[in-house]
Amino acid sequence: MSGIAVCADVGSTYTKVAVVDLDAGTLVATAAHPTTVRTDVLDGLDAAVAAAGGTGHPLYVCSSAGGGLRLAVVGYERLVTARAGQQVGLTAGARVVHVAAGRLDGPGMAALRAARPDVLLLVGGTDGGDAETLLHNASRLAGGRLRVPVVVAGNADARAAAKAILADSGIPVSTADNVLPRIGVLNPGPARAAIRQVFLRHVIGGKRLSRGTRFASLVRGATPDVVLTGVELLADQTGTDLVVLDIGGATTDVYSVLTPAGEQAPVAGTLWRTRTVEGDLGVRWSATGVIEAALAEGLLDPAQAAPLAAAARRRAADPDLLPGDEAERQVDARLAELAATVALRRHGRQRDLRDVRLVIGSGGVLRHGSADRVLAAPLSDHAGGWPLPRAAIAVVDRDYVLAPAGLLAPEYPDAALALLRSRLPNVPAISQ
Repeated sequence: MSGIAVCADVGSTYTKVAVVDLDAGTLVATAAHPTTVRTDVLDGLDAAVAAAGGTGHPLYVCSSAGGGLRLAVVGYERLVTARAGQQVGLTAGARVVHVAAGRLDGPGMAALRAARPDVLLLVGGTDGGDAETLLHNASRLAGGRLRVPVVVAGNADARAAAKAILADSGIPVSTADNVLPRIGVLNPGPARAAIRQVFLRHVIGGKRLSRGTRFASLVRGATPDVVLTGVELLADQTGTDLVVLDIGGATTDVYSVLTPAGEQAPVAGTLWRTRTVEGDLGVRWSATGVIEAALAEGLLDPAQAAPLAAAARRRAADPDLLPGDEAERQVDARLAELAATVALRRHGRQRDLRDVRLVIGSGGVLRHGSADRVLAAPLSDHAGGWPLPRAAIAVVDRDYVLAPAGLLAPEYPDAALALLRSRLPNVPAISQ
C-alpha cells in the first residue's frame, strides 16, 4: 500500500494543495492559502496542508514563488543556437528574461546583468562546429560581475574547456549535452534536467523565500516544468496532440505536445513538447498588457478598449481584487478571453496546431466560471493568422490536477494517470 501523498504548488499569490490517495489515484481533499512571501513561504504551505488534512504525509512541492526561475540564454547565432537554447529554457519551466547572441562585449554584459537572471544557459556551436564563441563567452562571464550558476550545453568539443574557465573563477557550473548537436536537431532533455537541478540546488535557497533549508529540500521543480511533465503524461496516454492554456494573474502559459511531422526542420530544430510564456498577458498584474496586445492584434477598437482599460488598470494596481458582482466577473472573463486568444495566436504562429484534438484550460478565472466562453474565443479565431485546430474539444482542469500529476509521475505514474482520469472525465481516451 502506497498511502497518501500531499502535492503543493507554491505560487506567487496562492499556495494550492491536493491530497491524493496513491492506491486509488483519487483526489481526497484540496485547500489553498495565500502564499506568505513576505514572511516565510512555509507558513502558508503548512497552513494549506493542515487545511487539507495532509499534515504528516509525504509532501511533493513545486514552486513559482519569488518570480520562479529567471533564465538568461547566451548563444552563437540568434536564430540558431540562441533560439534553440531559449526553447529549451522554456521547457525547463524558466522565464527567459534575456537572450544574447554572438560574442559578449561590455554592453552585452551590462544587458545581461540588468536582466537579473537566476541561471544562465551557455550554448553555441553544433558538435564539431564553432568553438571560439563559446569559449570567448565563457571567459567574459568568468571575468564579469554576474555571479550566477551556469549550465554549459554547447559544442561538445569545447564544453569541458568552457566549464573549466568558469569553475576556475568560482562560478557554479554544470554541463549537459549540446542543445543543438546538429543543424535542425534539437536535444532538450539533458539541458532541461541540468537546469532543473540548478534550480533546486541554487535558486530556491537563494530567493530567501524561507529562513531555513526545509523549503528548498521539499521543492522538486519549478511549477511550469512540473506542469509540462503532467501534460506529457496526459498526451502519452491519450495518444493525441493537445494544448494547455493556463491563464494566470501575471502570465498566460501555453503548453503543447504535438506528433513529430516529417517536414524539413528549421535550423534551430523543433520542440514537439514545449511551452511559451506570454509575460504581458495576465488578468491581474499584467491586465493592462492584455488591452495593449488586443489593440495591436485588432481584437479591440479604441472605443471598446477604453472602459475595459480602466478595469484592467484597477486590477493591475490591486492584484488581490476579487470580482464582487456579475459585471466584474464579466470583465474578468473578457480579459481572459483576450489573453487566451492572443497567447494562442502567438503560439500557433510558431507551431502547426491543426491536428490538436484536445485543449485544456487552466487558471482560476476558468475554474470560477465563463470557461466555455473563454476557450471558445481562440478556437474560433479565424482572423488570427494561424491555422486553427480542425476538431478539438475543450475541457477545464477545474481541480488543478496537472501539477499534482506532474509531481507524482516520476515515482507514481499509475496514480498520476488515475488522478488525471478521475478529474478530467471528458477526455475520451482516459475516461475509459
